[in-house]
Amino acid sequence: MSETPYIRVGTSYFKTVKAPTIAGHFNEILVSWNAETIRQDHGKDHIADIPKYDGFTCIPSHTNFKKQHLNFYNMYNMLSNSPKAGECEVSKEFVKHIFGEHYELGLDYLALLFLKPTQILPILCLVSTKRSTGKSTFLKWLKQIFENNATYLTNDSFGSQFNADWANMLLIMIDEVLFNKEELTERIKYLSTTNINKVEAKGKDKREIEFFGKFILCSNNENSFIKIDSNETRFWVLKIPTFKNEEIDMLVKLKKEIPAFLFFLQHRNLSTKNNTRMWFTPNQIKTPALRKLMQNNRNRIEKEIASICLMVMEKFDLEEVNLCSGDILPALSKSRVNSDQTHIRQILKKEWKLSNKENSNSYEKFCFLSDGEIIMTSSKGRYFTIKKGFLLENFDDLMTNYD
Repeated sequence: MSETPYIRVGTSYFKTVKAPTIAGHFNEILVSWNAETIRQDHGKDHIADIPKYDGFTCIPSHTNFKKQHLNFYNMYNMLSNSPKAGECEVSKEFVKHIFGEHYELGLDYLALLFLKPTQILPILCLVSTKRSTGKSTFLKWLKQIFENNATYLTNDSFGSQFNADWANMLLIMIDEVLFNKEELTERIKYLSTTNINKVEAKGKDKREIEFFGKFILCSNNENSFIKIDSNETRFWVLKIPTFKNEEIDMLVKLKKEIPAFLFFLQHRNLSTKNNTRMWFTPNQIKTPALRKLMQNNRNRIEKEIASICLMVMEKFDLEEVNLCSGDILPALSKSRVNSDQTHIRQILKKEWKLSNKENSNSYEKFCFLSDGEIIMTSSKGRYFTIKKGFLLENFDDLMTNYD
């Protein structure tokens, strides 16, 4: 059978074409083609040489790639770079710059992308308010490594109902992220851990597919590019420093080392084991940048409660205070913050993960007098205990006043 750029899937014909890009590369894509046009261009006998498949599938692999699975055409793309022994010091230094103290975890993350493409991984977030950090270069580098199996999205395109252009991708990379809608956050959280997704194209019915995509988000907004709560475990947030000496040809050097870097990843022993559905444990990917993002997403009532409790601790030299949900209401009203006992109890139990006493017990209750003075008085109730260490750990912006 002679080589041909055409395939027949079911009863439809397609042609493999190489679409040029501004960067001088080519994206290989399938374009619907007409059988009569093929006959006109190549003669009627050419039709018989066209490979025939029963349908499409998408099975990712970089080390044992097959274009055909049980007579189904594999939509995943073979990489043009194969692992080859060589030097890759520039690549290693770049990974160290991006992941910092998480360097070994970063190498594990990249190795898992290459060796275990179906493995669920955390949502990697690269943030910095400064320029010349290498965030965009990192995305471009991954695009060069994984080629047509990686794609860029905008905030709008991710929010669109049509997702056929990225539903079968290994990497979905979104630069300049600003998810100010809760539904976008919930969508990316769901997709980061599911293995099933609904794909929808314009003018076509939805269909269910296996999903193995990994998300990488970049943002110049460190504090509020996405809304997450204090219990979130799916985000790996890294604050990227600026380069001491920026190299304008960094991407060129990284590209040359791709075969050697893949060889290095292929033969390196992973520093972590598969302990969770996202491989890494929450403690392994916990960072100051993640904590800062969580703290910024806390609402004003939480911050006021923390501030009031720290004020009491400072005045009476305490390491903890006891309170019932109603004790804090007078102090909140003085701060012109509207709330109620139900909401405060929900914050203490669900957000702060505190438990109140099972039975009514005596405790020292703080009270705010009309002149602003704070006193302690005996009371009784099913109180919560709030420790100073917990507040200082979870409300960094209050630490400078009460250290």
